[in-house]
Amino acid sequence: MRSNTPAPQGPTRAKRTFMYRRFLEILTLSLAFACCGISPASAQQGAQQIMPNYREADIRQVIEAVGEVTGRNFLVDPRVNARVTLLSFSPMSADAFYEAFLATLQVHGFAAIDSGSVVKIVQEANARALPTGPGGGDGDQFVTQTVVLKNIGAAQLVPILRPLMPQTAHLAAHQTSNMLIMADRAGNIQRMLSIVARMDQAGQEDIEVIRLENASSSEIVRMVTTLNQAAAAAGGAPAAQIAADDRTNSVLISGSIDNRLRYRALIAHLDTPSENGGDTRVRYLNYAESEELAMSLQTQFGAAATGAEGAAAAGVTIWADAGTNSLIINAPARVLQDMTAVIDKLDIPRAQVKVDAIIVEVSEGRAGQLGITWALQGAESNDGIGLTNFGSTVPGIAQLATASAGGTADPSLLPDGINFAIGQIRDAGTSWAALLTALAGDATTNIIATPSIVTLDNTEAEIRVGQEVPFLTGSYSNTGNVAGAVNPFQTIQRQEVGTRLAITPQINEGSGVKLIIEQEQSSISAGASGAVDLVTNKRNISTSVFVEDQQILVLGGLIDDQLTESEQRVPFLGKIPGLGWLFRARSTDRVKTNLMVFIRPTILRDNIQASFETNTKYNYIRDLQLQQADDPVQLMRDAERPLLPELSVPPTTPELQGTPSEASDGR
Repeated sequence: MRSNTPAPQGPTRAKRTFMYRRFLEILTLSLAFACCGISPASAQQGAQQIMPNYREADIRQVIEAVGEVTGRNFLVDPRVNARVTLLSFSPMSADAFYEAFLATLQVHGFAAIDSGSVVKIVQEANARALPTGPGGGDGDQFVTQTVVLKNIGAAQLVPILRPLMPQTAHLAAHQTSNMLIMADRAGNIQRMLSIVARMDQAGQEDIEVIRLENASSSEIVRMVTTLNQAAAAAGGAPAAQIAADDRTNSVLISGSIDNRLRYRALIAHLDTPSENGGDTRVRYLNYAESEELAMSLQTQFGAAATGAEGAAAAGVTIWADAGTNSLIINAPARVLQDMTAVIDKLDIPRAQVKVDAIIVEVSEGRAGQLGITWALQGAESNDGIGLTNFGSTVPGIAQLATASAGGTADPSLLPDGINFAIGQIRDAGTSWAALLTALAGDATTNIIATPSIVTLDNTEAEIRVGQEVPFLTGSYSNTGNVAGAVNPFQTIQRQEVGTRLAITPQINEGSGVKLIIEQEQSSISAGASGAVDLVTNKRNISTSVFVEDQQILVLGGLIDDQLTESEQRVPFLGKIPGLGWLFRARSTDRVKTNLMVFIRPTILRDNIQASFETNTKYNYIRDLQLQQADDPVQLMRDAERPLLPELSVPPTTPELQGTPSEASDGR
């Protein structure tokens, strides 16, 4: 009877094939051991020699063979897959076989990471991200190494060493601990460590401090630095680093010992006593005032200094010779050097500023007067006496009678304008008279004044153009001792009347000028009602402004428009329709005044520009004289009119000779 239970099936074809290949590999390895006369166990101990040969073998088979020979355990990444060829023509030990295996992994882009009990076989690109033993290892084993540097910065070595390592390796610097971190094959790590050890050497460049006794440290450093730069530019030895310590008057040198010895000898030669009279110097000034500068320097470097500086400056003396505009200074070398630097900064030419003040006054005045005054005299006939007078509006009969009183008439008391009189004068009876006074006037004024002044930057200047007018301030009289004579006495004070301009310019960076200005314009008034003496008109401006070079800025002005209308009349009679104008007087005054003050600064930065401005004004005045030169002097035919000589200009600057047209425009 046949049983229904299925018979046990043999191994599948794939499984049989794998078992067959495994058998062949073991047989091949056994034959290799037999040929060498060793057993696998003895091969694992590394005492015997083997000759492995693989041609296009699966790398996993090689890993199994290495594990059996060396007794190591392997963990293979699934992505590790390659066909390798490893040929041996001489016997090698188990350790040498393992090194050859590691080299084979490197050739195919794989790495072996030793984790203690297991060796991980991974792709080389991922090896640096896996934990490895710190240091240790050799050959092609992938390891991580840290190096602490002592004499050179870790960040400085990264760009130098990175090109020497493969792309799969890792190199980084930790600046806080000055440490290099490297992950690569053990052999390459050893090569990098050798290079780092040679570079991380203590430098031979020490710092020397040379104390100077006679010379100034800043001056010595300046000269030596110039030589240093010249040697470096010529491609010589590396230049030494040199610096000055003004506080101790010392020179600090850093560099190779050869350079330091060379500069030390040079500094010793320069640090010798001066042949010009010890610590005393005479400094001639070109632009600054010696007396003012001496006071400032004495305050800065003399007895006013305190602390360590004061102790060093205790023997400093400075005095000025006004005749030669020079400074005589006695001070130690270090203080003298500082003082010389200050003088060089202060003794410089200062720019000048030409300021033109333009004062324009335009006024217009109109006046009109019309009035009739009456006089009635009937005393001799026992009639009435009457008189009309409008003195504050128009002059009338009363003013005319005053002018004609006495033996000689005073024409100055006659009313202005037209005076028309009508009347009847009788020896008996009543006399009467009427006086018609009419006046119309127009007045215009157009005044332009341009006072000009030139001064140094930050220096006040003032110009005054005018008269000194006497003003009566008091009077008294006393009786003399001889025949009762009277001695009158008056006190008079003189006051300036005219134009005054005071400025203090300050040139700022660029082309702007700050001006502190005091402008005054005064004149004598034609007259004022109720005044007992002369009346002056005064216009004053005090201000600070900022103006660009050669730009005009208005400082201030006055626009005045005055209209005055007056009427005087006889009560009741002056309001009679039609006849009221016979008993009243009218006057009208209108005055319009426009006054403006402008300012225009011009910066004269050099002699050329100053000469140009001078020549422009000079030629303008000479041009006016030339216009009158052809007219003979009246009553003196042989006399010549005054004429300025022609201005001579150096041949190198012919452009400074301003033409007459240019001079006219420069007013």
